[in-house]
Amino acid sequence: MILTELRATADEFARATDWQPKPEGLCRGEVCVPAPGALSPDGMIDIAIAAQKLGMPLVHDADHGVWALGSATLSGKSLSTAVAADPELKTFNGESFKLSSLRGKKVVLVAWSSY
Repeated sequence: MILTELRATADEFARATDWQPKPEGLCRGEVCVPAPGALSPDGMIDIAIAAQKLGMPLVHDADHGVWALGSATLSGKSLSTAVAADPELKTFNGESFKLSSLRGKKVVLVAWSSY
């Protein structure tokens, strides 16, 4: 959900996230998460409170004046950085090779599994 402010109508929020604002909290099906303060009397949702209660990542792009709200997570955890792990692999010759040695170059990673 892309926003220009941290408030949205209850209908907008429900359409974008599938979470229905109700007096008992934010609900999806039979699951309700208490979210005091998220739903204001005028029917607006405080996106920052809803994001925190549902474990949704919320990021701000100050250059463009927009906010992006990600999906709710079961664990309440989300990526806080786009930095990938730096695995150390073995070459065909058995030598160690780090992906970071290719920094600045275009790389294609192909993974295969025999599932």
